[in-house]
Amino acid sequence: MKTITNIIYAAFALFASACFTLLPTAQAVVPAPDGCYPGFTTAEGCDALHSLAGGAGNTGVGWRSLFFDSTGNFNTGVGAGALVLNNGDSNTAVGTIALLLNTTGSNNTALGATALFNNSAGDYITALGSGAGTDPGIVRNNIYLGDPGFPGDENVISIGGIAASGTDFTATYIGGIAGASVNTGTALPVYVDTDGHLGTNLVNASGNKVKMRGPQGAHPQAMSNEFQKQQTRITELESTVAEQQKQIEALTAGLQKVSAQIEASRPALQVVNNQQ
Repeated sequence: MKTITNIIYAAFALFASACFTLLPTAQAVVPAPDGCYPGFTTAEGCDALHSLAGGAGNTGVGWRSLFFDSTGNFNTGVGAGALVLNNGDSNTAVGTIALLLNTTGSNNTALGATALFNNSAGDYITALGSGAGTDPGIVRNNIYLGDPGFPGDENVISIGGIAASGTDFTATYIGGIAGASVNTGTALPVYVDTDGHLGTNLVNASGNKVKMRGPQGAHPQAMSNEFQKQQTRITELESTVAEQQKQIEALTAGLQKVSAQIEASRPALQVVNNQQ
């Protein structure tokens, strides 16, 4: 992985050098922008990228943003103290002290004040919103939206499971679900616990799957299969009822026509005068 990364960095450097060689020498804006440094580096703000020695493609904007980054590459810190301790690669932090304690973690994205504040070595973590992903116990490969996270989180997507604001959410609206079709051959029942955790398998406190029995003596998967069969039967019955309704309507129309014909062919009543 390190070899591949080095190749990418070298390719980027070669590409950038070629681009700069072809650029015109005339200055487009006057005065010229400051903070133009070697290694495709941009720094703006008191002590931004103060310790940079060999890293490339870094951008630090704000007081002491990326302050301790010495060899890290392709990091972007915008905001006072953003990524101040970072020396990893490919991190993006936007917001005051966002990714503050990130020392060696890579490929993280934090957007919002204090987002991923406590992350030091975790990789591939995305946090959106003020205070998102701030739990010091989160591990790696997580996505947080308005959620500080929970100790031990790894490979977790959490959307407001724990409100970063401290005020619990009371409703959830997600488009594209109501009215959408789901293949009955692969559909599964979805369960939710009081923490808002979603899943298709029921487990006990030890994490072992629970073999629950339904009214027909079936476990959840069998119940799901039975549900799918019932749905198919309902669909077939609905189709049959619709067809029968058409037949009834056609029969009714035919009877009405025959009745009209009979009524039209009936001889008119005559009044007979029986005067003596």
